[in-house]
Amino acid sequence: MQPNTILQGDCLEVLKTLPSASVDFIFADPPYFMQTSGELLRVGGAKFSGVAEDWDKFKDFAHYDSFCEAWLRECKRILRGSICAIGSFQNIYRLGGLMQDLGFWVINDIIWAKSNPVPNFNGSRLCNAHESLLWCAKDKKTPFTFNYKTLKTLNKGKQEKSIWEIPLCTGTERLKDQRGQKLHPTQKPEKLLEKLLLMATKPGDLVLDPFFGTGTTGAVAKRLGRNFLGIEKNPTYIKAAQERIDQTPLKMDAFSALEFESRPPKVAMKTLIDSGYLQVGQVLYTPSKARACQILASGHVQDGSGVILSIHKMSAKLLNKINHNGWDYFYTHHRGELIPLNELRYLYDKDNHAK
Repeated sequence: MQPNTILQGDCLEVLKTLPSASVDFIFADPPYFMQTSGELLRVGGAKFSGVAEDWDKFKDFAHYDSFCEAWLRECKRILRGSICAIGSFQNIYRLGGLMQDLGFWVINDIIWAKSNPVPNFNGSRLCNAHESLLWCAKDKKTPFTFNYKTLKTLNKGKQEKSIWEIPLCTGTERLKDQRGQKLHPTQKPEKLLEKLLLMATKPGDLVLDPFFGTGTTGAVAKRLGRNFLGIEKNPTYIKAAQERIDQTPLKMDAFSALEFESRPPKVAMKTLIDSGYLQVGQVLYTPSKARACQILASGHVQDGSGVILSIHKMSAKLLNKINHNGWDYFYTHHRGELIPLNELRYLYDKDNHAK
């Protein structure tokens, strides 16, 4: 089994060839069995291009359930960590029941709230503005990766919740065919896959996508320093996915390297100032990007009213608390980018260990 490869063929047949307990994480974006019929028109009369491909057509629910039970059973066999299956109201409840029947252990369900959902053109029901993800371990006893501190840092120091607001895939990220039409009807946004892989994988892990499509999982895995394995039948999708992945650079940073999962290196504010990572007079910001205070030569900070405190006491003052960790609260500019203050300690430690 060669990592970072797209395997062409039927999903069920290819899965049977993979070794047991060989994959760290699976992202499964199966057919939803949308059960749509007739022509949907946008406001103004333009035809809406939904999911009309043969791979989303099934005879009935029994046929769909049989298909899903088969690929889920094989995924469970080859899995050694966790799996995340995505779906909409048409299929997610069927997937959930099948997964529990097969012995998967549900860790969380995650709501992908779309900030730019497709409207219901008929006006016959609510606009469907979310999809659901079922994040499950192989079973109740199998350990799985959960990068709690990484997600907390990405969420401005707050515990990450199970509702993720991420826009649909649009613009230059959406792959198009020669006519300028979307190449794949259900291409997922890279932001969604990025968050999943940062949550549930480690650098070097093997990530499987049995419904690879245009390669979003592979592109994100490569960028974050993970390995991937994709299964796809359609040669057009495979060609587009491979070109996309080939053009994706590796971009390892403190988040993808999971530096926040380890205990932060002990680096003082004064050390960061003396070594040039911070400047006297530099502004620290709140998680909402509001100006909070300025850095003094001593390593303390001063707010607009002239109060001088440590970063911890200043963050506690702003939050009306007795104590609070200022490293986790404040943001600052570094090399043209607004980053968590805590990230500077990792950068300093990394730079000085490399010397």
